[in-house]
Amino acid sequence: MFAVAVSRRIPLLTTNLIVAEVHRFLLFHVGIQAAAHMIDRIDASPLVTVEFAGRAHHQVARAWLARLPDQRISYTDAVSFAVMETARCTIALSFDKDFVPAGFRLWQYGG
Repeated sequence: MFAVAVSRRIPLLTTNLIVAEVHRFLLFHVGIQAAAHMIDRIDASPLVTVEFAGRAHHQVARAWLARLPDQRISYTDAVSFAVMETARCTIALSFDKDFVPAGFRLWQYGG
């Protein structure tokens, strides 16, 4: 999915919290080198912007969690919602459907 987005030169927006989650996953499932390489690739990509979560994002994320009390939305995803809302981004490139209850669409890349 990500390779398709990059090959199509689609600008990507993520948060440092997502980078942390992916790093942790790779660290414990693939190893130290793969986790470090992932961060290097993100930092080197002109297509990826990493937004660093701050107090305003935290406040908006808390509002998202309160707005969706019956959904299992992680704090990391709620911060992503806050960042996406600020950036006027309506489409999420995601492996899960957590963005749908918040009103975002999942990217359909056709293969």
